Amino acid sequence: KWKYDVPNVGFKYHGNALTAGIGLVQLKYLDEDNDYRRDIASIYDEELKSLDYIKIVPTSWYTDKSSRHLYQILVDNNRDELINHLYKNDIYPGVHYVDNTLYKPYRKYNGTCKRAHEASDKLITLPIHCNLTNDDVDKVITKIKEWK
Repeated sequence: KWKYDVPNVGFKYHGNALTAGIGLVQLKYLDEDNDYRRDIASIYDEELKSLDYIKIVPTSWYTDKSSRHLYQILVDNNRDELINHLYKNDIYPGVHYVDNTLYKPYRKYNGTCKRAHEASDKLITLPIHCNLTNDDVDKVITKIKEWK
C-alpha cells in the first residue's frame, strides 16, 4: 500500500494562499503540537528500546527542539511483514525516505549510496501525530511487541 514510483524528475509545488492562511493560523499551536509529538516519541523510545529486532533511528542532539514529525525504526528482517501485521491491526505506518536510486529516473545509480540503500529496506515510520491518544500509542507498541 505504501510503495510507489516517481516516473519523472519534476517539481514539487505545494503552496498557495489557502494553505498559507491555514499555516499562519496553525503557527499559534506549533509549540503545543511539537511538545505532544515529543511526548509520544519519549513513550516509543522507552517502550521499544529493549526490542532486539528493531533499532530506533536516532535524532539530532538538538532533539528538545525537534518537531518529531517522524518517528522511525529500522527492522532487521522482514520489514514488510511487520508493516502488514500493523495494517491488519488498523495501524498504518509509513515508509519515508526510500533510497532515491529505487525510483525510475535514478535506477542507473542503484546502490551507489550504500547506507541509504540498506536503510531503505528496513525503515518504518510509526504513527506520530496530534490525534493519537495514549491508547493508540499503547496499541502501536503492543502490536510491535507481539509481532515477534
